[in-house]
Amino acid sequence: MWVIVAYDVSTEMKTGRKRLRRVAQVCKDYGQRVQKSVFECQVNEMKFEELRRRLLKEIDEKEDNLRLYRLTEPREFHVEEYGLASTIFFEEPLIV
Repeated sequence: MWVIVAYDVSTEMKTGRKRLRRVAQVCKDYGQRVQKSVFECQVNEMKFEELRRRLLKEIDEKEDNLRLYRLTEPREFHVEEYGLASTIFFEEPLIV
């Protein structure tokens, strides 16, 4: 399944800046950055639960915001991209 992870971490304090880096690193472990605080992840149900658990461990629910969106398959029928796009589909051949 395709999942969009979007987050807004409060960076007013040093602890928030550290949380922001940790949240981004968790997201990088499961997908690719498509905007500064938005990642596209292709995961199965088990990996999705693991991703959610790890992210919830990192954020401060009183200061931060985390959103997880499950995309309806097939992705290419429901996602429109305009402008600079650098999405790489790792399941497809990189050289044609």
